[in-house]
Amino acid sequence: MASRYTQAAFFKSANQLTQLPPDTGIEVAFAGRSNAGKSSALNAITGQKGLARTSKTPGRTQLINVFRLDDLRALIDLPGYGYAKVPVAIKAHWDRVLPAYFAHRQALRGLMLIVDIRHPLRDFDRQMLAWCHHAGLPVHILLNKADKLRRGAAADALHGVRLALDAEFPAATTQLFSATRHTGVEDARAVLDAWFQRSADG
Repeated sequence: MASRYTQAAFFKSANQLTQLPPDTGIEVAFAGRSNAGKSSALNAITGQKGLARTSKTPGRTQLINVFRLDDLRALIDLPGYGYAKVPVAIKAHWDRVLPAYFAHRQALRGLMLIVDIRHPLRDFDRQMLAWCHHAGLPVHILLNKADKLRRGAAADALHGVRLALDAEFPAATTQLFSATRHTGVEDARAVLDAWFQRSADG
C-alpha cells in the first residue's frame, strides 16, 4: 500500500513525551545512528524527497518529528544518535527520554532501525535493540547504503548481522536497503504494512 506512505505529512515536533500527540492510534518509529541515512531512508519509503530533512552534517534531527499517514497512523522520526557533534546535554536528554518512549508509549508498535551496512550493530544500535527488547517491541533493521558494497559483500554483511541477531536479539529482523537506489523499499513497506495491519486488527 505505497500510497499510504506517499501521503505522509509533517504534523509536529516534540522535545518531551508530553508534547507528542495523544497516545492513541498506531505509530512506527524510525531511529538510527546520525550518519546512517535515517532521513534519506524515511524519504525513500514515503516517496518524498523532502519529507525528513537530510543534511551533510549528521545529527541535525534533534527532536521527535511526527509524520501522519492518516487520522490513525503515524511515522515517528526519532533524534539521530551517536554523533560526536551533538551537544552532551542533548545526548543526555535523549538518553532519558527515548527509553521511556519505548517502554510506555502505547501507540508505538515497532521500530525501523537504520544501520550503515559498512558499520553494522555498533554500541548505539545494540542499545536501541536492548531498549526495544525490554519493551517487547519488534525491530526491523534496514542495512542502508547497500549500494556502497559489491553484491557478494552485501550478502555477507546481511548474513553476519542475521547471525548476530540470532545470538543477541532473535526477535529482530533485517534486510538490505539503499535509500539512494530505492533497493528494498517495497520490502520495508511490507514490514510496515504488517505492523499497521496487525495492530489495527487488534
